[in-house]
Amino acid sequence: MGELGRLEALRLAGLTAAADPGMDRFARLVTRFLRVPVSLVSLLEADRQVFPGMVGLAEPWAGRRETPLSHSFCQHVVVDGRPLILEDTRVHPRTCASLAIPDLQVIAYAGMPLTDADGHVLGSLCAIDHKPRKWTEGELQDLGDLTAACSVELRLRIASEQIRQDRDHADLLLRASVELGHSRGLTDLTRRLRSLFRGPSDPSFVGLLLADGQGLRRVVDPDDVRPVEVAIDRLDLDAGYPSTLAMREQRTVFVPDHETLEAGYSAEAVAGYDSLGLRSVLCVPLAGSRGVLMWCWPEPHVLAVTEEAALTAVAGYVSQAVERTLFVENRLSTAERLQAAMLTDLPAVPGLDMSALYLPATDQDMVGGDWYDAYLLPGLPDATGHALMLSIGDIIGHDVQAAAVMGQVRSMLRQATLGHPAHSPAAALASVDGAFDALPLGPGATAVHARLDQDGARWWLTWSNAGHPPPLLRTPDGRVRALRAHDLLLLGAASSLGRHDHTEELPPGSVLLLYTDGLVERRDSDIDVSIQQTAAVLAAHGDEPLPQLLEALSHGLADVPQRDDVAVLVVRVDGDPGAQDVG
Repeated sequence: MGELGRLEALRLAGLTAAADPGMDRFARLVTRFLRVPVSLVSLLEADRQVFPGMVGLAEPWAGRRETPLSHSFCQHVVVDGRPLILEDTRVHPRTCASLAIPDLQVIAYAGMPLTDADGHVLGSLCAIDHKPRKWTEGELQDLGDLTAACSVELRLRIASEQIRQDRDHADLLLRASVELGHSRGLTDLTRRLRSLFRGPSDPSFVGLLLADGQGLRRVVDPDDVRPVEVAIDRLDLDAGYPSTLAMREQRTVFVPDHETLEAGYSAEAVAGYDSLGLRSVLCVPLAGSRGVLMWCWPEPHVLAVTEEAALTAVAGYVSQAVERTLFVENRLSTAERLQAAMLTDLPAVPGLDMSALYLPATDQDMVGGDWYDAYLLPGLPDATGHALMLSIGDIIGHDVQAAAVMGQVRSMLRQATLGHPAHSPAAALASVDGAFDALPLGPGATAVHARLDQDGARWWLTWSNAGHPPPLLRTPDGRVRALRAHDLLLLGAASSLGRHDHTEELPPGSVLLLYTDGLVERRDSDIDVSIQQTAAVLAAHGDEPLPQLLEALSHGLADVPQRDDVAVLVVRVDGDPGAQDVG
């Protein structure tokens, strides 16, 4: 960790192979006080030395402000941690073979260690002469004083950068609490999590793995899939990875560099990290043994105390988001399965084309009470063709309870219809009113209940509306109008107004659209305006096959969070009279 700490201090200092006014000033002071032709503020990186401060160096080195380690005397100062004072480098056994002698004309050398607050030697402040020289005690004292001042400057820069990073970590926690608190689903959580880390010094890869039986499975952002996520989408708990170790032992695991990875983990783990170009990883287990959150860096990394604290806090936010998401997904899945089980398979009816659509709400607690229904009636005494019942409705409230009430209301509406000799929609709704009065079915419901009767090439629609958005009818000429006649919603409260049947002829080519308010209700627009927009879509696309019509009607719903579920039932009367089956 000593070398990693030294390199991290260099990174924080922000100095490299480029001129820095402050460091150049120290180099000028050295040449002035010691009367030397060359002076360098030399910092030792992993594979080169760089000169942010420089005076007197010849080209091409002056333009590059760096040399390979083959030309470095600074490396000896860093390794020894003490000054290197040479009168003639050509006769010293440690330096006589250095390429700095022929290429840079470094004959006399005096270099003193530049240190950070933790004692890491970052490089040297050095005086260079092109001829042998005996350094005086006064010269070395002046060089030592300048080196101390230069070290203070480096420490101030490092401290300033650490303060800035601390502020960044505080900002990260604020952004994480907001972003992750609004996540919708695990994929969205992963996407939001990765968006928090986009800076040049941030981890280059963020991964979320969730407990899955005896292992960990990756949660992948489909818009940002890495090769290793495709190749290794699940890890057994006994696999030799940092993430599985963190999961098994329920502790934070940090791998600072590639050497530590190779020494402590499996060949498969090393290959996986190599495929991503990663050299360092931090793995933090999620609360409740739900999984592991991991951050990776492309270079060896030093984990500062404040950084570790910030990332551990982010892992806490992720734990809460995962727990909330899994709870909601389980509850929504139950509601959706319950609701889907009670949605009707549409009957095949000669002379009619039917299609339906159901979209569950994306908001966490809004799944529940929308339904549609369609079923053939037994033949009436005077009937000359088929008779079909259609319903669409919406239970007030959105949760599993609403889905259960929906199933009860749908069943009662069927029973009331089949029990009425004339199969009157209004009479069936009136019967359900009584059920709301007698049974604990909640605050109420809206519904359109309708009967389609075949009469040769034509069909007749008889309907009753219990406070529901009006059906839309597209006539063969392409015009659309709303069937606005309606009565009170289903409340179970006694009313002298009663329920009424309404009748409309549906000539061949007509399209009837029944829908719930999730299709047309928006926070930012009036529902009547939305109904008009839906009517315009029906007018424009009413001649298309019904699946394409439903797609046009629901276009854009998947792109925004839906606070309500959506049910749509569309019926088209066959436009070819010769195709009607009246048997």
